[in-house]
Amino acid sequence: MAHVLDVSSARLQFPALKSGFMFADNAGGSQITQSSIDLIVDYLANTNVQLGADYSVSISSTQRVFSAAEHARELFGAEDKDEIIFGPSSTANLENLARGMEGSIEAGDEFIITGEHEANCGSWKKLAERRGAVIKYWHSTPTNPNNPYSLSLKVEDLLPLVSAKTRIVAFTATSNLLGSVVPVQEITKALRAEAAAKGAKKVEVSIDCVAYAPHRRMDVRAWDIDFCVFSFYKVYAPHISAMYVRAPALATSVSSIVHHFLRAEGPWKLQPGGPGYETVYGTTSVIPYLLSLTPAHNLDATFAAIAAHETKLVTALLAYLTAPEQAARGLCVVGVEEPGLSRVPTVSFVVVGERPMRSKDIVRVFDERGGIGIRYGHFYAYTLASLLPPPVDPEEGAVRVSLVHYNTLEEVETIISVFKEIFA
Repeated sequence: MAHVLDVSSARLQFPALKSGFMFADNAGGSQITQSSIDLIVDYLANTNVQLGADYSVSISSTQRVFSAAEHARELFGAEDKDEIIFGPSSTANLENLARGMEGSIEAGDEFIITGEHEANCGSWKKLAERRGAVIKYWHSTPTNPNNPYSLSLKVEDLLPLVSAKTRIVAFTATSNLLGSVVPVQEITKALRAEAAAKGAKKVEVSIDCVAYAPHRRMDVRAWDIDFCVFSFYKVYAPHISAMYVRAPALATSVSSIVHHFLRAEGPWKLQPGGPGYETVYGTTSVIPYLLSLTPAHNLDATFAAIAAHETKLVTALLAYLTAPEQAARGLCVVGVEEPGLSRVPTVSFVVVGERPMRSKDIVRVFDERGGIGIRYGHFYAYTLASLLPPPVDPEEGAVRVSLVHYNTLEEVETIISVFKEIFA
């Protein structure tokens, strides 16, 4: 039985939404639930002590922080909470992981990466430079011959890049610029079969789920991957990241020193300069919140309901942006133009042609009007933004409207009404 998302009830759990401001930059960071705020305050007020001591408050504090690893494990779909590491950001988590893998990388090894967010390609590029490995790019290609910006990752473009020297393959489950949902399990299965056929000895797969986790359920075991990251501040909680490292990779690919660092004192070990333990504890609000969104009280039903609601949002937005009059105006959606379950409501576009408009000028109208937050830029997908065909200024990039389940159709219509004024 399919369950319908109660958006009105969901919105009541976010203090920021009561202001009336329209948050449409959620790919940059979602709003935080009151329950998460309450957990952080309660931790600081009652259990703000050093972990690991034998006195009662420290025992309570340790148990609270340890519980966060179990919540992250369930969100990842991981087997064991010892495979979970917390850090200040997904970028920092992957950078520390890559540095810990230096001893297992040899000169000539090949890394296949995409041009998406630098979190999941920058660390591998730097590791390749340090160790003499070779970088290969799996580039997005157009899906519509009439729109060169209708880019998507395709498995048929990936497989020819695989060779006997392939060592790391890193890609996104959802692009924070393109908004498309990548079929991770299907791609990983094809990738591993191709690698085995070509004699690759060891291939490890790293998935960036930062733009995926707010919209769809992760399943690292079914995906058969080795590394995965997401950021809780994109999933209605504080600014902190969780990383999954499959147990065999921890045992064989990561150096013993970094292995110890990542797991010292348990899976909640934080990176230097990162958020405090109260922030880790604040993440334990996410699963209870998600379970509250449907009567079924399970994550599969919740994410199915989220996907169904978000598909309505993106259908309405894309119907306007891809209409013939917008095409004639020079508006091109960056990414797949068709709505559906393979698309999240993160929608980017540019206006080119005989009457081009700068992305920053479009967003400036929203800023001047007030009350609605959207954004323009490259969104740290430097490579992808710089290779957009025809080229756009990578620093200016595209206009992006990014919605989540607490956004409404009425908000989409309001955003569209502003676009109508801009493009008149």
